[in-house]
Amino acid sequence: MRLAWDLRELGLEVSVELPCGAEPYVVVRCASGPLRVTAAKRDRGWVFSWGRGREQQAPALDAEVPHRIRQVAR
Repeated sequence: MRLAWDLRELGLEVSVELPCGAEPYVVVRCASGPLRVTAAKRDRGWVFSWGRGREQQAPALDAEVPHRIRQVAR
């Protein structure tokens, strides 16, 4: 929820999806289509992912994550 609020404060349209039988995720509305941001537990803590590759994932507590997602979403 914190990520959704942070993205909204940056001017992005977001929603939180809570599917039955699957992990929750944040959807960022983009001109090119929705961008799904997921959270996963890794060895060193929680990680947000919003695409493929290491440049599109970061520790969940990293304050720069919303800004990095905004750059991809524009």
